[in-house]
Amino acid sequence: MKIAIYGQAIQEGDIRCLKDLLEELHKIDARIFFEAHFAKKISGHFPELIYKTFTQDNGLDGSFDIFVSFGGDGTMLRAVTFIKDLGIPIVGVNTGRLGFLSTFKKEDVRKVVTEFVAGHYTIEERTLLEVEHTEEFDEFGDMNFALNEVTVSRKDTTSMITVETYLNNEYLTSYWADGLIVSTPTGSTGYSLSCGGPVIAPNAKSLVLTPIAPHNLNARPLVIDDGTRIRLKVSGREQTHLVSLDSRIADISNGKEINIRKSNFAIKMIEYKSESFLKTLRNKLLWGEDKRN
Repeated sequence: MKIAIYGQAIQEGDIRCLKDLLEELHKIDARIFFEAHFAKKISGHFPELIYKTFTQDNGLDGSFDIFVSFGGDGTMLRAVTFIKDLGIPIVGVNTGRLGFLSTFKKEDVRKVVTEFVAGHYTIEERTLLEVEHTEEFDEFGDMNFALNEVTVSRKDTTSMITVETYLNNEYLTSYWADGLIVSTPTGSTGYSLSCGGPVIAPNAKSLVLTPIAPHNLNARPLVIDDGTRIRLKVSGREQTHLVSLDSRIADISNGKEINIRKSNFAIKMIEYKSESFLKTLRNKLLWGEDKRN
């Protein structure tokens, strides 16, 4: 097996977890590759480590069996920018807080390897969003995709912005709000959920538009088909606003059209049979904690 391991930081309490993961990988003679910056961060804890490394531009290809993201959901979102359209299946080990994307608790890290080898998993393709390149809009280059959401929001002001919204070239409405979230099913448990959006099953063929603190009080989250082309245009008192693709942010001039669509590639997420999406909902959102259950 060929394994890629990525993380953004390492806490003292996570060292044992990483050691457990490496022990299991050595048992199956896995070929292990570390992301270059992460390798430097852990080198003091693992002076004996001699592994090959990869970067965002080099070292990864479709021959990898699994990509392990070591951190929280933010680390998983960052990991997607390494995988891009290579089709490498990804799984997360949660060393952060809530962790909807990171499947395993760090205490169960050995299962990442043992259950994968045993075949106790399925591959689930997750939809991504893409901001189309135009002559006016090319701020994100080839990183113009997002696993969770594309968000437009106000900048340097307490005043709301107006987000003129079109679906398949038909005018929908103008949201008077702090911003607008266009979320995938994967992202429905992220920023969109915090703003009152619905939870959507990861394999649903849907997107959701969720306004952020809307002043038009009858504005509600809207679930749409994931084949819908979305066009946004922002106006407001300031000259610019923010557009974010997951954790990547750009400062955009008001009036520029932002064209959003489903990406032409998907991310392969490993879902282990012992750690399903429904189990995650119960555990993370405390569903079923009512004494009547």
